Amino acid sequence: MAKHGKKYLEAKKLIDREQLYDPAEALELAQKTATTKFDGTIELAVNLGVNPKHADQQVRGAVVLPAGIGKEVTVAVFAKGEKAKEAEEAGADFVGAEDLVAKIQGGWFGFDVAVATPDMMGTVGKLGRLLGPKGLMPNPKTGTVTMDVARAVKEIKAGKVEYRVDKNGIIHVPIGKVSFEVEKLLENFYTIIDTLLKVKPAAAKGQYLRAITVASTMGPGIRISPQKAAQLGKGN
Repeated sequence: MAKHGKKYLEAKKLIDREQLYDPAEALELAQKTATTKFDGTIELAVNLGVNPKHADQQVRGAVVLPAGIGKEVTVAVFAKGEKAKEAEEAGADFVGAEDLVAKIQGGWFGFDVAVATPDMMGTVGKLGRLLGPKGLMPNPKTGTVTMDVARAVKEIKAGKVEYRVDKNGIIHVPIGKVSFEVEKLLENFYTIIDTLLKVKPAAAKGQYLRAITVASTMGPGIRISPQKAAQLGKGN
């Protein structure tokens, strides 16, 4: 059993483990119970009523958070010619083709997100075993395989995050920093909840939003009422 420090244990006393909080209360508590000296991240975990083993119950995509995530994201783009130029002008940190592939094959992973034009995927596919396990492989479902590389780069820089249900049916997404105003965290929170509701698989049965939790980096989890989250999020 993991041992927690004094700060964590003190922070945990502020939370009623039996209560399902409304989103605003929960996010305020997540800020109050932050235990790190640095500006930690507020993480959202949503347990969905899906069976990830079935292809028709996979939940995966990407969404631009209106308030951003408070982090400078490093973007690598696999493109040639005019598309490479567009990527550079849009603010991509690294742009290349075979040279960039070779650099990664040599053990370099100095980026957070990778984007590729469709014509480059045959070459980028060679990196599957390297990028796949790290969640860095470009994918059409998340908008990172596209001819519109400029738009992809700008959206990622503006706060685009990917979401993907894990083997336990849970989605983990960062929704901002501890230093954010609660209103901005709420904006991002409801954007994720609304997006998940819109992409609910038709094959999913029973309660869809089963459990929702927010927590700061290394901080205790705070449970949110799924009913309130869904109700308040509509039209937000």
